[in-house]
Amino acid sequence: MKYKLIVFDLDGTLVNSLVDLAVSVNKGLEKAGLPVHEIEEYKLFVGNGRDKLINRAMGESHTDRELKNIVKTTFDEYYSVHCNDNTTAYPDCAEMLKELNDMGVMTAVLSNKPDVFVSEILERIYPDHKFTLAWGRKPEFSEKPDPQSLNAMLSELGVDKKDCLYVGDSNVDVFTADNAGVDMLGVDWGFRGREELVSAGAQVVVSSAKDITEYVNE
Repeated sequence: MKYKLIVFDLDGTLVNSLVDLAVSVNKGLEKAGLPVHEIEEYKLFVGNGRDKLINRAMGESHTDRELKNIVKTTFDEYYSVHCNDNTTAYPDCAEMLKELNDMGVMTAVLSNKPDVFVSEILERIYPDHKFTLAWGRKPEFSEKPDPQSLNAMLSELGVDKKDCLYVGDSNVDVFTADNAGVDMLGVDWGFRGREELVSAGAQVVVSSAKDITEYVNE
């Protein structure tokens, strides 16, 4: 087998969460009296965690601590209840995860999303799959593309870097894998697309979940 462990990014890779993220941030912007954004605009805002998502959505206003706190608090309250309203699995990902499990490959999730939301989303979207580990943003680690969290995951699982493949949809994921010294596979169905992945240095980019299984099985 080519790899013992595959670590997946979450948003834009395993789940399409754009609508729920956008609606939740827009609720915060409305409460703070700031302009809201179209759903599609959020494709460029996501990827670096909640704080940067909110900063990008607020624009120059993010330096106002009072307004920032209103947006963040409203986002957290709304998203905690509505994080699964519109979030769905990408096509064939459930089948891909099962095939990897049947092949004896460990699967994990590493997201910049606050940790509290990750397990809730996975339990609803992939109820039949058991991830070896599923981490969101933890306070003891810097956000991706800093490799701290990925390195800690590998250490906890006792997996060598050469035996790990990292899968994601954005330049953040390319840089995370590169910084950690592990192989990376890009998926073009997410929020950023093939061009960004290739420009960031992704050597392999696939267009379907089935391609991931085939790549690992080569």
